[in-house]
Amino acid sequence: MNFTRWSARLPGTQRRAAARDDRSPVPAARAEYARPEDAPAPPDDASPAPSGPAPAAPAETLPGPALADLSAREILCRLPAPVALLHGPDHRVAYVNDAYEAAFGPRPSGAPAAAAMPELAQLSVLPLLDQVLRSGTARTVKSRRTAEGGSYTVTCTPVAAWDSEDKAAGEDGRSGHAGADASREGGVLVYAADVTDHAEAAERLRTSERRHRETAVTLQRSLLPQELEQPDDLRIAATYQPGGTDAAVGGDWYDVITLGAGRTALVIGDVMGRGVRAAAVMGQLRTAVRAYARLDLPPHEVIQLLDGLAAEIDASQIATCVYAVHDPNEGHLVYASAGHLPILVRDEDGTVHRAAEPTGPPLGTGGWIHTSGTIALPPGSTAVLYTDGLVERRSEDIDEGVASLARALSGAKGTPQVVCDRLIRSLGVTAEHDDDVAVLVVQHPARTGSNAELFHNAGLDLLGGVEAAPRARAFATGVLTSWRFPVELRDLGVLATSELVANSLQHGTPPMRLGLRRTDRRLIIEVTDGDDHLPRRRQAEPADEAGRGISIIASIATSWGSRRTPGGGKAVWCEFALPR
Repeated sequence: MNFTRWSARLPGTQRRAAARDDRSPVPAARAEYARPEDAPAPPDDASPAPSGPAPAAPAETLPGPALADLSAREILCRLPAPVALLHGPDHRVAYVNDAYEAAFGPRPSGAPAAAAMPELAQLSVLPLLDQVLRSGTARTVKSRRTAEGGSYTVTCTPVAAWDSEDKAAGEDGRSGHAGADASREGGVLVYAADVTDHAEAAERLRTSERRHRETAVTLQRSLLPQELEQPDDLRIAATYQPGGTDAAVGGDWYDVITLGAGRTALVIGDVMGRGVRAAAVMGQLRTAVRAYARLDLPPHEVIQLLDGLAAEIDASQIATCVYAVHDPNEGHLVYASAGHLPILVRDEDGTVHRAAEPTGPPLGTGGWIHTSGTIALPPGSTAVLYTDGLVERRSEDIDEGVASLARALSGAKGTPQVVCDRLIRSLGVTAEHDDDVAVLVVQHPARTGSNAELFHNAGLDLLGGVEAAPRARAFATGVLTSWRFPVELRDLGVLATSELVANSLQHGTPPMRLGLRRTDRRLIIEVTDGDDHLPRRRQAEPADEAGRGISIIASIATSWGSRRTPGGGKAVWCEFALPR
């Protein structure tokens, strides 16, 4: 086979009309691209060369052979990359260079590539050969591995047919001889670039990024609640899904905190950013929220404290948060938001309400006075708190995403976990989602039948002076008896009622009210009055006639606490766990 005419069809070469053995002098226009090393450089003040054609330079001044003096065989043999030439529709081996044989071994001339070159199948090249031959367009596969472990990027280039007279100069026993019939068929030039080092470096980088992401996900999940608290009056489920492999884990978080007296705090937030740092900031904020919640502060005061703390933790991190409190005696959520998306509530008939203002800027900005708002959560309703990963899409406004969530919520029925899963599917969140997602679903079930008998409320306004104490004891005795509590628990409840009422009569101001509540798990006793000074437990001296009321309550009750009420007064409460 004559590779000279093949060289005329290779990209970047020019076909020469002269024969290879024509050793006529090369024109200076060709020789000017290279200067012999021993030739002196022209002086700086040399005059410009005269215009017109340059005189011919002697052939012996060239540093090496010109491109026209090299055959395609010589060019391909000198390439350090594996090269193979295939011909015909069944892609028979016409030629492989030395680099190809060094990489994959010798290949028999005239054998079909599918049988003689298994490495092409490993590199996913065989399916491309027919496409290249048929379309006349080059194709490339990038960074494919062979069975030996090497990685190659392979380019298949179509080569036009050649004349039978071109085959005269290739019969030297190598695989370059294809025969007279085959010489009239087109072929494919296969060029393989060894990218093993690059592929291994990329794999090491991917492994490092994967480990970093796994660390962040592990940290994130460890900082989230391992098991959600389940209040007596609510049913709650939550879902957290980290973003896909191309999106590092963020700082989405949620929490459920029982505050006592049947009240529950619901929290969800989002620390902007990615990786371990965002997860660490999230963990600090979640811990702070739990600490502030134990103070039983109104939602806007909790957000106000978080705002100052977020700036101290990391002023460069932007975080949003919504903090809501549910009181079963009031039938609504009291909430405050720091730049977070609105709470959605679905009524029993499927109507979806969106929490309105107030909302403030994200945490850490400072200078903003946060306020609290309310949204109804009657029996039979479902509330959804979520992060922006659930509703934010690059192709649409975030309000459209919230509207899509509202439509999905209107038809979502079932347990809280079922609702979580349906919302995730309806909003198109998959394992490859580009952001992490947190969803908190809260249901206030409507109880009927025998289940409703386990939930009761009773209240008494404490009017008058000291005579209100015996009326409160009599009221508590009658109510607890009607609720069929054991005698021991009834007596403890009456004692706790007496101490709470006496404390309020002595240290509080009107209006005063006694509230009794039973659930399927506990008895709750609460006394409210108009004074905002919270009681504290102290050690009474033996001679003191007072100061033991709170200590008595703390010793007989399962838990107790106090909080300021929105009207400027306070509430003091205690709980007794019911026997199972």
